[in-house]
Amino acid sequence: MDVVSDAIAAVRIGRPSSNRVRVSGNWCARFAPYDGAGFHVVLEGSCWLLPDGGGPPISLAPGDAVLLPHGTGHVIADSPADAAAVARAVPFELLPGETMPGARRQEAGGGVEMLCGKYRLDRSRVHPLMLELPQLVHLPNRVGSHPELRAAIALLGGELADQRPGACMAVPSLLDLLLVYMIRSWMSEGAGGAWSAVLGDPVATAALRALHSDPAAPWTNERLAAEAGVSRPTLARRFTTLVGRPPMAYLTWWRLTYAATLLRDTPDPLAAIARRVGYGTPYAFSHAFSREFGTTPGRYRATAGQVS
Repeated sequence: MDVVSDAIAAVRIGRPSSNRVRVSGNWCARFAPYDGAGFHVVLEGSCWLLPDGGGPPISLAPGDAVLLPHGTGHVIADSPADAAAVARAVPFELLPGETMPGARRQEAGGGVEMLCGKYRLDRSRVHPLMLELPQLVHLPNRVGSHPELRAAIALLGGELADQRPGACMAVPSLLDLLLVYMIRSWMSEGAGGAWSAVLGDPVATAALRALHSDPAAPWTNERLAAEAGVSRPTLARRFTTLVGRPPMAYLTWWRLTYAATLLRDTPDPLAAIARRVGYGTPYAFSHAFSREFGTTPGRYRATAGQVS
């Protein structure tokens, strides 16, 4: 696994959801704050997004994608609505229906057509890469930009429009792919903050790739420095400066974060999980996990199962 994949997998729970909607006329729909991440992709027409908490309205054109990584509440409307119109915004759940004043669903032509969806996230243990994502990521459709993202949008739009055989398996996979491509596109535009610098540094990247590929290995600073092709002091200095913690401290943190993901997503016994994350005994693992999470692995698994 690589860092970006692991960072997403550590927080993603359940199955993502999505809708393909088309509306016309005068309309204004509210998306309540959500304990996850939301996204919108404009397929046809245009509209405006107004984030909660102020900030200028964002014009969305065909092919534009928006990711709201922290579930920020917002309004989408046919125009940059004023405060009075925003206050009267109808919940999104009513958007495709006849009950939404001034809006109607259309089967073809006119108005705006969008893909709207949500990802469920477990925020109890978030990788710093995910924490760096801003409240809103706007990825305009520019000629030649982010071809993988554009391809994923086209495939997803087709699956949601036609409901072809196998769509129930294809759509969740394409939604996961869309999330990866949106985060990758944000990072490629130079707005990725500290972790763009981390993943752009060959020494830090080599060390992180090694730790994430085999967290159970008996890593030492010397062995990790050899893997990265530098001296131990060089690795310690560059890794700590960029990542924000020394290599072995990051390894301990990642082992326990990965263990939490396994507890949440698999039925594997405690001894097996302990071995997968580099602990020799379940007792040693339980002690480290309790110190880091403030609860035992068993209690964590029971609580995580209630929300996943």
